[in-house]
Amino acid sequence: MTNPLLDTLALPRFAEITPDHIAPALDAVLADRAAVIAALTARRPTDFADAWLPYERAEAALTAIWSTIAHLHGVADTPELRTAYADARQRLVEDNMQVGQNRDLYDLFVALSASPAFADLPDADRIAVERAIRDFTLSGVALDPEARERFKAISIELSALSNDFGSAVLDASEAWSEPVGDEAELAGVSDADKAMFADAAKSTGIDGWRVTLQQPSVNAVLSFAENRDLRARVYRAFATRASDQGPNAGEFDNGPRIARILELRHEAATLLGFPDPVASSLATKMAPNGGEVMAFLRDLAARARPSAERDLAELQAFAAAECGIDDLQPWDVAFVSNRLRRARYAVDSREVRGYFPVERVMAGWQNLLQRLFGVSLIERDDVSLYHPDARYFDVVGADNIVFAGLYVDLHARSGKRGGAWMDQARPRLRDGDISTVPVAYLVCNFAPNGGDAPSLLSHGDVTTLLHETGHCLHLLFTRVDRPNIAGTNGFEWDAVELPSQLMEDFAWDRDVLTGMSGHYKTGEPLPAALFARMVKARHFQAGLFILRQVEFALFDLLLHLGTLGSDPIEVIEAVRDEVAVIRPPEWHRFPHSFRHIFAGGYAAGYYSYLWAELLAADGFMAFADAGLVDRATGERFRDEVLARGATRPAAESFRAFRGRDPEPAAMLVRHGLS
Repeated sequence: MTNPLLDTLALPRFAEITPDHIAPALDAVLADRAAVIAALTARRPTDFADAWLPYERAEAALTAIWSTIAHLHGVADTPELRTAYADARQRLVEDNMQVGQNRDLYDLFVALSASPAFADLPDADRIAVERAIRDFTLSGVALDPEARERFKAISIELSALSNDFGSAVLDASEAWSEPVGDEAELAGVSDADKAMFADAAKSTGIDGWRVTLQQPSVNAVLSFAENRDLRARVYRAFATRASDQGPNAGEFDNGPRIARILELRHEAATLLGFPDPVASSLATKMAPNGGEVMAFLRDLAARARPSAERDLAELQAFAAAECGIDDLQPWDVAFVSNRLRRARYAVDSREVRGYFPVERVMAGWQNLLQRLFGVSLIERDDVSLYHPDARYFDVVGADNIVFAGLYVDLHARSGKRGGAWMDQARPRLRDGDISTVPVAYLVCNFAPNGGDAPSLLSHGDVTTLLHETGHCLHLLFTRVDRPNIAGTNGFEWDAVELPSQLMEDFAWDRDVLTGMSGHYKTGEPLPAALFARMVKARHFQAGLFILRQVEFALFDLLLHLGTLGSDPIEVIEAVRDEVAVIRPPEWHRFPHSFRHIFAGGYAAGYYSYLWAELLAADGFMAFADAGLVDRATGERFRDEVLARGATRPAAESFRAFRGRDPEPAAMLVRHGLS
């Protein structure tokens, strides 16, 4: 095909795609979908094959094209691509709203669901249609014409604001850097991290070293740099990104965008008959109502607070006695915490990282997947890729049949947004003669290879890799043939972290972790004594961690409820009054870079991380009871949870796997609080 984006059944032809391909490809696929819908609403078929499958084919083609475009925007952004992406996204949102508010199409699917033969369809077929009907309703299809048009306009504007919010965070992150001419200023930083800084300097044609706001760079400085002034400067630059404060104050300010996003979300919820965006968000989640979520978060905060207060007191005392810091500041916390962990447990994060060169981790990671689920990852060199960091694997079952595919992209770089995530590249399709396997993206932002030193991962990085692996497995293992309810699609958002958080806990198994290790200089695996010390330190500052997560979740809910007003700084300060024990400075602007709720899928849903952890902690106990890396338990988890998608409620899938409802105490045990 002359336009590589239109080859939607094959893997993306990344090497051939340019920004100029985006608009014509989207024009073509949207026109195809419009033609399908026009034919359906004219003929009004009443059986599943004729009424649903043509629509599903058109949606699958559109999703395939858009996932490729969105992925490139996230991992290989350029000014030209950003412009083409923003224009295409606006067009797509407008067209999706047009379809979502198509009353004739909605009536067609309602009639299908009411037909006599509908009840006899397979579960996946019925639920796919029922979920579509629900989504039509949440798109405002049942509103009167004037309200429907207003809801459409709101959705289009919100999409643009969300895109601009994320772009501002990326631009602000890349706008700041600090050259370092004297190596003494980097005292305490590992050789591997200094090599990363040297490469960053070389990339801009300067000598010495360069500190940036990419996550590995920030972590290296805040955790290890003895230069307190450098820590303070990096902390301030990072904490004020895209705001009215800091070194680039006002240049990328997301403040006005936040205000407008909140205003529009409230209006949209009201149009749909909800009292607020929280109620609107929970309409598709496990949690019954906002009050129950708030009670859950506040109860968790009360349980964690005594531990957090002890954590802080110990940190302050150690800072004064051992680090010469009498006034512990937020930019000191990670540095002093690392020193305290090393003193108390003889665990130095720099020492631990030496045992986890990225290639050794990846080999052990593949071995874990083989032991748990009987799958092998076979790397291919004939697949078109978008960057030298990216790799592609066929996922092969015990029968030697390829049943899925996986892109892996691990390292931070310019033009790539921060964080770690999973996304769908291609869905599983079984439609007549068409049969394609599900394909996922696994993306992280680990330290790049630097000079002679390989990329060295922290134990937290290993945990992140396993977390995103859990999300990927949810898609790759699906046996659902309806894409809109397969894998993570349609799965309750406050349960979607179940597989990811469950997989994290394998990072604390000695055999698993040893198998992922091999010192980058000697090849020696992680010593048993060091692992034992790491286990003792596992719950170090667990109270502070939980309170931080509760702070984010409460802020998200209360901001969207509007009960404390709409000023994000006033709301975050009120939340901190209630739950925080460490207070950032008044110039701190956390909300302005909170991509999860302003440029991601977690609006009025950030609590999902903690809510799903209830399921994950208890679910992992099934593995622990069976000896941990247990193939039979892995297969049961695969069959009852991962393979089912949204063909049944997440609570039912959990019960089928565990044999009962989750026991909340498991979450407290996971954090050492019980």
